[in-house]
Amino acid sequence: MTKTALVTGGTRGIGAAIARGLGEAGYQVVVTYNGNDEAAADFTRETGIPARKWDVGDYGACEAGVESVSSEYGAVDVLVNNAGITRDGMLHKMGIEDWDAVIRTNLTSAFNMTRAVINGMRERGFGRIIQISSINGQKGQMGQANYAAAKAGLLGFTKSVAQENARKGITANVIAPGYIGTDMVAGVPDKVLEQIIGQIPVGRLGEVDEIAQAVVYLASDAAGFVTGSTLSINGGQYMT
Repeated sequence: MTKTALVTGGTRGIGAAIARGLGEAGYQVVVTYNGNDEAAADFTRETGIPARKWDVGDYGACEAGVESVSSEYGAVDVLVNNAGITRDGMLHKMGIEDWDAVIRTNLTSAFNMTRAVINGMRERGFGRIIQISSINGQKGQMGQANYAAAKAGLLGFTKSVAQENARKGITANVIAPGYIGTDMVAGVPDKVLEQIIGQIPVGRLGEVDEIAQAVVYLASDAAGFVTGSTLSINGGQYMT
């Protein structure tokens, strides 16, 4: 029976690669987005993967969205919490609005989405919950107190979810990417990008498909004994 996978923030960048990878692995994939309607339409046209628009920081919207997806495509077996934003700035200049926006979208969303699927997973005795964190959630980063706090929060959240649900056939894990060759990173000035790559022992940026294939593994039956773990995919830039 085909399993259903739901990927938040899944129409661009790492999220889009994850969605494609899961689709190629045989999952029925649905993605969410909240901003760029044109990009979402292009993604669905290119891949055939349906995209649903809602704000993952809104608890009610997540409840309604998951219910709608489950009704149309089947109960969610695999949840990938990938949606995220940045509002960078030094702490002494950071406004509360920038703090709240990042915590809401990057961390509260994981609660909202996981809460919406967890009871169904427990009833069925199977589930895969995968959070996309960041190297900066592990080591911190100047100018990203909000982002680093949210991404670090995913680690503790996931370990708790893993412990609570392991006996129900549900695993919960984190992937912490380093610097990946997305459009956002491609927009970094050349000199800055050279400095970043110089800090990466393997000497290059990561590829979105390298993150996607790790998600495919963690979503699979083969990863049933992996839970509460954080997989760092950063080219050796930060080793824990």
